[in-house]
Amino acid sequence: MNTSQWNHYQSLLLGVAVGDALGVPVEFESRARRRIDPVVTMRGYGTHNQPSGTWSDDSSLTFCLAESISQAGADAIDLQELSRRFINWLDSGYWTPHGQVFDVGVATRTAIGQLRAGVEPEQAGGKREYDNGNGALMRILPLIFHPLWQTASPADRQQLTHRVCSLTHGHVRSTLACYFYLEIAWGLLQGLNPDQAHERLYREIPAALIPTLAKEIEHFAKVLDEHLALIPQQDMQSTGYVVHTLEAALWCLLRGEWYADTVLTAVNLGDDSDTTGAVTGGLAGLYYGVENIPTDWLNTLVRRADIEALAEQLANSCTPTQ
Repeated sequence: MNTSQWNHYQSLLLGVAVGDALGVPVEFESRARRRIDPVVTMRGYGTHNQPSGTWSDDSSLTFCLAESISQAGADAIDLQELSRRFINWLDSGYWTPHGQVFDVGVATRTAIGQLRAGVEPEQAGGKREYDNGNGALMRILPLIFHPLWQTASPADRQQLTHRVCSLTHGHVRSTLACYFYLEIAWGLLQGLNPDQAHERLYREIPAALIPTLAKEIEHFAKVLDEHLALIPQQDMQSTGYVVHTLEAALWCLLRGEWYADTVLTAVNLGDDSDTTGAVTGGLAGLYYGVENIPTDWLNTLVRRADIEALAEQLANSCTPTQ
């Protein structure tokens, strides 16, 4: 594996975690508050009273998926094994920065309770329209490295995305958000810049949607708007609704010039700042590379060495992208 390929794994995982950690101390604070007191670097305590560099459930569940992919091998996605990791995270603090869970969404907690009770993984996530929080989107990004996703047809990619989403979020709108997000990431992984990856998304991807996802496309008008980057900030929302998070992440990516300004723009949108930061950070990390993440942010990041070891494990288990 060459250095560029290896960097993709590091860049994605560290990009998620750094964006997440920047947002944790100010989660739930308003955009108006961020205008008065913008986040400009790592800070500590705040909303969850955690030390600087602490990441949240967004990164924890991303790492659980990455580790599960690395263990399952090139020919399988083991949802039962992934379920056990999610349960272990919530019950025992597995893949947490300090040994305990301090933040978890209602839908994710409920779904993991279903998994714990023995419900089949693909039936555990909520299927009501109300269940479309961003808890699947925030953790889905490592799926682009799995050989099954990389070599699948568009229809099979959508089905695979739905399977992995369904552990916590079973509504097809969440699946479509995750699928669009993965296709943007796939474009970046293939060497496209953000504008090109977005153009590919709105010009090519909708035509290949399977019927169950195509019926949801009306909810993604901003995501598929070729002028997304020109939408004024006041028209962008940064709540925990999965569509808002995807819109905000793509908007930040398209307007950004380097990793730092891209994720800081995301965090300073306010509200669900850690998840917006994490979802944006994964894409920005993938595009700009780990070498463009500020060194002082990386040095502050809790369990950085463990995250880098996980990236190496994931890289060694997945067929390199050609």
